[in-house]
Amino acid sequence: MPIRIPNDLPAVKTLNDENIFVMTETRAITQDIRPLKILLLNLMPKKIETETQLSRLLGNSPLQVELELIHTKSHLSKNTPQEHMLAFYKTFDDVKHRTFDGMIITGAPVELMPFCEVEYWEELCEIMEWTKTHVHSTFHICWGAQAGLYYHFGIDKKVLPAKMFGVFPHTVDYKKSILFRGFDDVFMVPHSRHTTIDDEKVKKCKKLKILASSEEAGIYALATKNGKQIFITGHSEYDAETLANEYFRDLSQGKPIDIPKNYFPENNPENKPVVSWRSHANLLYSNWLNYFVYQTTPYDIEKIK
Repeated sequence: MPIRIPNDLPAVKTLNDENIFVMTETRAITQDIRPLKILLLNLMPKKIETETQLSRLLGNSPLQVELELIHTKSHLSKNTPQEHMLAFYKTFDDVKHRTFDGMIITGAPVELMPFCEVEYWEELCEIMEWTKTHVHSTFHICWGAQAGLYYHFGIDKKVLPAKMFGVFPHTVDYKKSILFRGFDDVFMVPHSRHTTIDDEKVKKCKKLKILASSEEAGIYALATKNGKQIFITGHSEYDAETLANEYFRDLSQGKPIDIPKNYFPENNPENKPVVSWRSHANLLYSNWLNYFVYQTTPYDIEKIK
């Protein structure tokens, strides 16, 4: 089944061009089926890019998914046209009276700031607290994962000596994890971050289970019992050119930046990147939707509370 998104969202054209089955609101209302209601809190600066990446992955599933977009009201987006925000995004106040089968909290380019100094931190804390009672399973990405681990479990982040930048091999640590059902023994994941989570504090937290990790990139996936909260430290949703765009942007701005590892063929930025993580990204999100949302969420969505 397709992903259901607003009729005029830019992602519709992109996904249709990629032969991904998209159902607009107009067609969806004629079907007698309850779609999975997924809420996306998009904290990334390039919101159109991120919503398209995640729509692509959520749409590659036999389940019908209804995606709603929200942003923080305490921060004004500077990299996305206001017309787009007004047309397609709501605020938390608009949806907090409702319940959702699943929610995604994205990363954000604020990782070097203490959490309490982030402009929208109080609002984000309110949202994360709300997910405990109004969302069946919440999927946190990169900085969103670090923020969630800090808020829910007091696990702080640490600044890395150098940016974790590239595509790294990972392995599944917990072999019985259905989130990684069907994964290869080694799978690749993009990372782009200056901070990491405190491994020792994670291992001491009995409420968290480490599911997958990388020798170089560290812990990749953690979850609470029954997958009510899932934390992913990398960016499986990234497009082929995302790391390249970050690399060339930083170069043009004179920032110190190394060539992303395991990304450009022959480590040459003039070569077109080879995507080595797409199949696992699709499997990760389809497993989440199937096993942690669809299979266990109540048919009466109001019973999530």
